[in-house]
Amino acid sequence: MGSDHYFSASPASAENLRRIRVTLAERDVEVTTAGGVFSPDHVDSGTGVLLANTPPPPPGGQLLDLGCGWGPIALTLAMQSPHATVWAVDVNERALDLVRRNAEALGLENINAALPDDVPAETTFRTIRSNPPIRVGKNELHGLLERWIPRLDERSDAWLVVQRNLGSDSLQRWLTATLERGYSVHRAATGRGFRVIRVRRHGSPPSEPIDLP
Repeated sequence: MGSDHYFSASPASAENLRRIRVTLAERDVEVTTAGGVFSPDHVDSGTGVLLANTPPPPPGGQLLDLGCGWGPIALTLAMQSPHATVWAVDVNERALDLVRRNAEALGLENINAALPDDVPAETTFRTIRSNPPIRVGKNELHGLLERWIPRLDERSDAWLVVQRNLGSDSLQRWLTATLERGYSVHRAATGRGFRVIRVRRHGSPPSEPIDLP
């Protein structure tokens, strides 16, 4: 698997548009994919494990697909929660164009496909779903999660799928050690060599220590 789709705003590889049939939100649909994006020929195994092992998304509010690729997670969220606003975020302009094409073709008007810096800073999310780009390297991945997980609303969850042999257990330990008070981290599911990690934001810690009588 190359790194073009992780690092390039405009992939150098040929676009090579293609149509594939997939099942999303229990619907058989046809979507457009292309070269230079992640898993252009099918819904990859990790995303499949994530979609099969997460609860229905909140019915409203702001939802985030972080590292959306051509959009299987974002499209699923949008179909399951038509009254919510789904943010499909990626650094890859080609991926964002594909999400927009697929949303339009499926009649989904509740998806915003955006670069990370184009998401308003005040926007917070009732859920985050992600098959994060593990191969960008540990520092890049940690920075990505440190940027977005704190934007969870209180009493909301992030769901991450990570391949076991690519460091899911060490990532879970890092999340547990790094996140401030008010969060919990645990393994929610396993399947096909992947782990689904659930990060729960319970609430904000007090800004000042509380002196008890």
